[in-house]
Amino acid sequence: MAPVMARKTRRTGDRKHHTGTTSPQPASASEGRPPRVGGRGGARLASAFELVEKFPVLAEARSRLVRVAKRRGASPETLSPIVETDLGLTVVILRTANAQGGRRGNGSVPAAVESLGPEGVVRAAQGAIAYDFLDIEGAWGAIPEQMRRHAVATRAAADRIAEIANLPARDDLAAAALLHDFGRLVLLCLYGEYPKLVADPTLSAEERLRVERRELGIDHALVGGVLARRIGVPAEVATAIECHHAPDATGAAAAVGLADQVAHHSRGDAISVAGARARANALGIEPAELRNLLYEFPYATAPRPHATEPCPLSVRELDALRGLAAGKVYKEIAEEMTLSASTVRTHLHNVYRKVGASDRAQAVLVARDRGWI
Repeated sequence: MAPVMARKTRRTGDRKHHTGTTSPQPASASEGRPPRVGGRGGARLASAFELVEKFPVLAEARSRLVRVAKRRGASPETLSPIVETDLGLTVVILRTANAQGGRRGNGSVPAAVESLGPEGVVRAAQGAIAYDFLDIEGAWGAIPEQMRRHAVATRAAADRIAEIANLPARDDLAAAALLHDFGRLVLLCLYGEYPKLVADPTLSAEERLRVERRELGIDHALVGGVLARRIGVPAEVATAIECHHAPDATGAAAAVGLADQVAHHSRGDAISVAGARARANALGIEPAELRNLLYEFPYATAPRPHATEPCPLSVRELDALRGLAAGKVYKEIAEEMTLSASTVRTHLHNVYRKVGASDRAQAVLVARDRGWI
């Protein structure tokens, strides 16, 4: 991969940024461009990775995170939603948690926060470079806020898609959605011509990816997967990032790809209709559900509860509870599950007992609050 990058870069003729030292070459404040890296081959690529791993965090998000983390009783449930409002914080928290004591494999923000503890979260956040909403003259210019907004919108869309398609591991999916485009930051550091290559607003995400491959010999999704592995996330999360533009994507990769499409559509960007339909189909999302998703987003979104507490319910009990949540009566649930109404009733009484609920409404509320349905 590195030789391809180096060879393509030399062909552009932009030599002043690509010879000599391998240390980052930040742009001046007045330029407001991404930092650039020099050197050749693997050393130059490594420098770009290091820059992105230290991507700035939003000052407001960091301030809120530190304030909450210092309160008595701070927990992953209270800290994780704040981290997930910012791409930079997500990167620094995951990277720090996976670097401590050689502990790799934290693939979600709640897992990373729990691993670090409130004090570790504060240290990691305070050690990061920060930017402000209105400050666009730093080395990265307006890019951090642009990337943050799209990352958060994609995460919100992924939450809704996971709910519709009943997907597992939603906290890991949220991390993949937040990080899905951060490979673009590496390309911005490596190639001065990159913004012009992908500037055409009529191009869909898939078409821009093809431009990247044709002109640079690499694409941001593949680079994002490598970057995700560098910060220690599990292979499943890295693969979802790496493959989210693949036409035959399934599972988490399809969910992230569809979420990316939904987020772009909500702000008026061009999207691939065929790509959106293919990903929805791979996830078992009906055309009517896809239309509702595109119509409602981003208005009908709600915060996703983090599934940090293990679910005590069996698969059958969860299925019965989902039937209740959909407003179905025992007979309808029984027909759907090919069980008798009395068996469904037994399952639901077990649900009430296990979650400490007195009726169906309370059981549904508890399960939703804890991220089980």
